[in-house]
Amino acid sequence: MIKGVLSLIINVLIVIVLVHAIGSWIPQIRESEFYKKLDSIVEPILRPIRNVLPSYSNVDFSPLVLLLILYLIKHLFRL
Repeated sequence: MIKGVLSLIINVLIVIVLVHAIGSWIPQIRESEFYKKLDSIVEPILRPIRNVLPSYSNVDFSPLVLLLILYLIKHLFRL
């Protein structure tokens, strides 16, 4: 039961991070209320990663690192 809930939360978070990352490339989406709500969810999670990981040529790899961490958690706990 707990594994199922945790797996669902991680899967939803993966989708949110993917939508947030793709939306960041499109100016019309970045200005929408939907994106601002996604940003309020994802940004606090990405901020510590950005503090540790430098950006290269103005490319932010923190969403990729977060996705790798989430998939690693799923794999380690067999979710």
